[in-house]
Amino acid sequence: MKKQQISSDRIRQPSGHFSQAIAVEAKGRLVFLSGMTARRPDGTIAGIGDIEAQTRQVCENLKSAIEAAGGTLDDICRVDVYVRNMEHFDKIHKVRREYFKQPAPASTMVEIAKMTSPEYLIEINAIAVVQ
Repeated sequence: MKKQQISSDRIRQPSGHFSQAIAVEAKGRLVFLSGMTARRPDGTIAGIGDIEAQTRQVCENLKSAIEAAGGTLDDICRVDVYVRNMEHFDKIHKVRREYFKQPAPASTMVEIAKMTSPEYLIEINAIAVVQ
């Protein structure tokens, strides 16, 4: 799948690792990945209190889910990121750069008050087009 980054000079350039917009030829299957948290396969939570470790586990969970659908992280076009502390923005994007190559997915990040576990610092859901 070829993703095309869309960028306008009339919009501020992203300060994190994401694209203003992504265009994809709509050939393939849309795959909607539910919100992934830092829960490991054994049920424990990775990186309690450590946003980088939790972001890495979330990305590993996204990777496992998209691979189960027959795709790769490169097929992900959009992510929605829910965080407990927006001040973790730079650390989150540092880890995202390890997992998402250019063009990076379109993205929204919002700070929220609560998640399903008080230990969770981040949750990410995604949309992909898998050939």
